[in-house]
Amino acid sequence: MRIFVKAKAGAKVPGTEKIDDTHFKVAVKAPATEGRANIAIQEALAEYFDIPVSRVRFVSGFSSRDKVFEIG
Repeated sequence: MRIFVKAKAGAKVPGTEKIDDTHFKVAVKAPATEGRANIAIQEALAEYFDIPVSRVRFVSGFSSRDKVFEIG
């Protein structure tokens, strides 16, 4: 399943909000430097879906707020 994420790095309050079946807003405390926020978002999605991090694959949007992940 492919999901689309609107990312917010450096947030004071982390959280995952489901907008519809394939769109989410994810806020993480990690800064948007050196890919730290991307890793934190990947971990947050794995926790949300209750699956291992290895099953959440980053597809596109490395330096964008709009990211695409694949849940497998």
